[in-house]
Amino acid sequence: MRFSLTCLSALLCATTAFAASSPHKGDVFRRFEKSPVIEKRDPTKPFKNARLQKRASRWLTNATEPFVVNGTGIPDVPFDIGESYAGLLPISDDPNETRELFFWFFPTTNANCTEEIVIWFNGGPGCSSLSGLLTENGPFTWDAGTLAPVANPYTWVNLTNMLWVEQPVGVGYTQGVPNITNEVELGLQFIGFYKQFVDTFNVHGWEVYLTGESYAGMYVPYIADAFITADDTDYYNLAGISINDPIIGDETNQQQVVQLAYAEYWNNLFYLNDTFMEQMRQHNEFCNYTQYLDKYLTFPPPQEKFPVLPDPYASQTYNCDQFDNFYNALLLVNPCFNIYHITETCPHPYSVLGIVNAGDYSPPGAVVYFNRTDVQKAINAPVGTNWMQCTDKNVFGNGNVYNYSIGDTSIGPAQDGVLQRVIEYTNNTIIGSGNLDMLLNTNGTLLAIQNMTWNGMQGLQSYPGIPLYTPYHPETNLGFPAGGGYLGYWGSERGLTFYQVQLAGHELPEYTPGAAYRMMEVLLGRVANFSVVSDFTTQQGNFTGEGTIYGRRGMQYSTYFS
Repeated sequence: MRFSLTCLSALLCATTAFAASSPHKGDVFRRFEKSPVIEKRDPTKPFKNARLQKRASRWLTNATEPFVVNGTGIPDVPFDIGESYAGLLPISDDPNETRELFFWFFPTTNANCTEEIVIWFNGGPGCSSLSGLLTENGPFTWDAGTLAPVANPYTWVNLTNMLWVEQPVGVGYTQGVPNITNEVELGLQFIGFYKQFVDTFNVHGWEVYLTGESYAGMYVPYIADAFITADDTDYYNLAGISINDPIIGDETNQQQVVQLAYAEYWNNLFYLNDTFMEQMRQHNEFCNYTQYLDKYLTFPPPQEKFPVLPDPYASQTYNCDQFDNFYNALLLVNPCFNIYHITETCPHPYSVLGIVNAGDYSPPGAVVYFNRTDVQKAINAPVGTNWMQCTDKNVFGNGNVYNYSIGDTSIGPAQDGVLQRVIEYTNNTIIGSGNLDMLLNTNGTLLAIQNMTWNGMQGLQSYPGIPLYTPYHPETNLGFPAGGGYLGYWGSERGLTFYQVQLAGHELPEYTPGAAYRMMEVLLGRVANFSVVSDFTTQQGNFTGEGTIYGRRGMQYSTYFS
């Protein structure tokens, strides 16, 4: 059973089929006027919407007015989420272009922010970045297993201007028929969209940071490379990238070679029996995985390209599919085992983002949040869309939606020089890993890095083992809490920073939002590195609340934050 990376938010798609959905109906889609040319608004003329007159800001122009979202009108959200803009923009300036991407843009609340924008991508391929907004780093979160949305004190909007984009065509509320077959084409379509965004919101020359997770390990470097190749800083002023738990290298190396070591490290939690573990060690020896890992996951690595191992899914090497060997055994011990967050046990928590895996819990009468008509109207989305967290379309236009390697003909960006070019161009590339993620575990990501050459050398020369500090802070929102202290390790060499967080799963900003917030401060240059012992740069404004803060054991925490 072969795993794809069609996954991204909590409990996203493993090896099972997506829930069926009805096709989009083009005649009910709500279109928006495209405004590629910005005209300064005539202050003597009122806005079409009288409500906007009361909340005018530097972002509100005649061009952006069609995209305004009422911050107090988001269904089920009992607080003001702040100023934002959402809707569809085309992937080119061709007046006949019908393919459009959906975005939701939040200007920052940080008065000290410079002219910069951070873009977030979920992966899949085929999963919506709105799931990241709603469960990871948006201004409000509604995590699986919780009753209602809460304000997110760790939203990246507190730090900088944030743009969540559903892409490529075929995902979420996007319009048009997917027609790409590789990541280069995906990058070209995205920069076509972003040019329309820059013109509409008049952010020419602004620095851009590209971020994401999972299959965005493919998206982000290739889109960044498209920015670089365009050679036009008026539109594509790339300043850095960050990818968490990314697919960047060879699938066998990232998912197969490292599985035994991962299971041995966590076996006090997994509780797999000795007989099975011994059998898996024999498989590892037979498949040359143990010897391979011992030789190539070293610091520094051998200065050579690592050999390509046989396809573990070929009939003669099927026993070398260690990922599925372990996954099937783990499901026997823990029927609710979650490859994206390995500490989860039964029952699966319900998510308002909808069912993605067979077996996910959904109560009777449940309606997917972004499928609701009132929500679609509130965020200027095409009303009537059958929104899915992960689409049932193949966004690469051919092959099988469950197997990215068939649809997407590109290889990992660490294999073909793409990630190398991005690191050398920005000297500001961050790769993160959650140690509770089995799908793309930390050693697999490090193995891909050690097989890559950048800025004159191959791999990291020293293990990234410097303690990673996350600021202690008063916890004002127990609906979305974050820990503090030393939560992992990091290292940085020649423009690439790698970090790992011990208690993060696949969706790192969801499980350890404080560590992800500090990562953004590092990426944006607000703090020097992950070893700086200091408050968050926005702590006074965003992490203080009225009243005494108590922990679960009744311990008074105000002592620590006075």
